[in-house]
Amino acid sequence: MLYWLGYEVLFRYYTPLRVFQYSTFRTAMASLTALLLSLVLGPWLIRRLREFQIQQHIRAEGPQSHLKKAGTPTMGGLLICAAILLSTLLWANLSTAAVWVALASVVLYGAIGLWDDYTKVARKRNLGLTVRQKFGLEILAALLIGAMLLGMNTYGAYSTEINFPFFKNFKPDPVIHSLLQSPWSWPLAFLPFFIIVALVLAGSSEGVNLADGLDGLAIGLMLIVGIAMTALAFLSGNAELSRYLEISRTPGASELTIFCGALTGASLGFLWYNAHPAEIFMGDVGSLALGGAMGTVALLLKQELLLPLIGGVFVIEYLSVIIQVASFKFRGKRVFKMAPIHHHFEHLGWHESKVIIRFWIAGLVLALFALTTLKLR
Repeated sequence: MLYWLGYEVLFRYYTPLRVFQYSTFRTAMASLTALLLSLVLGPWLIRRLREFQIQQHIRAEGPQSHLKKAGTPTMGGLLICAAILLSTLLWANLSTAAVWVALASVVLYGAIGLWDDYTKVARKRNLGLTVRQKFGLEILAALLIGAMLLGMNTYGAYSTEINFPFFKNFKPDPVIHSLLQSPWSWPLAFLPFFIIVALVLAGSSEGVNLADGLDGLAIGLMLIVGIAMTALAFLSGNAELSRYLEISRTPGASELTIFCGALTGASLGFLWYNAHPAEIFMGDVGSLALGGAMGTVALLLKQELLLPLIGGVFVIEYLSVIIQVASFKFRGKRVFKMAPIHHHFEHLGWHESKVIIRFWIAGLVLALFALTTLKLR
């Protein structure tokens, strides 16, 4: 909105407003706007959540040190979503389809998380939607996002090809074009593409959700991912840099930097209140929205296969749960003292703050390594 007002309307009357055409300026402003919104609205939201007794219910089988967190306000992800949405709408060029797809991911996955959180609060237990209900809704949201991406593909704003790290000329297309000659074969032609989209979005949303078990852990990792995604979007949207690094130049990627900047600012602002000891928890409305946004940006930038490195700690958290469940089901034994893996280290005697900081360090190292692979082709 401010892009249109400043550059499209007022620039002709006041030439310094040409600064609104630069995505770097608007990315910085979107980050600051999201940060300020989070800092200013945070205390008000915390008070309102306390008034309505929207509080966290702690798992009885979890670490005993967590029992004192019972009663802490939850659904703080509403603040994150609001900051991302408002900042992006203010500073992005809203004629860019990629921006609307990214915003849609926040709304869709945030709505699923809100439903799950509301169910937990209503039941006054740490049990919301069933696994089948939650996973089904996440897949449905992924299909909607996939349909939007295919819509962008019809007019050249999106490519269905997949970029492989370390290989600059290997870009397979999951869409089976030979089946597109007959409308009856279209479901089969697009099936592999939708499977990939569903795996990326369901995996990323659940990865962030599972990491949201310690004060500031998930939001701190999202801050690191947000910075890395902002850098990726900037590189993909810059003609010279994308040519030099031999990465796909995504239409609208420069506008995605504004969205990623807003995500980074919102994460930093929420961390102010979520740092140990947390004054508020993000809940599923925050973790699913952030995970969905992370996966959607990776799809838009054609970095689906780089995402497991950028969000490496989230992948480890997810895998720890899968390994634990599979091992107990087939062997009758647990691999970890408790899953997700951050609780395993707590049971080993690590203080919560030590687990958080060390996981942040691991996340930073993985994100930096992911960015270095852009030149290793």
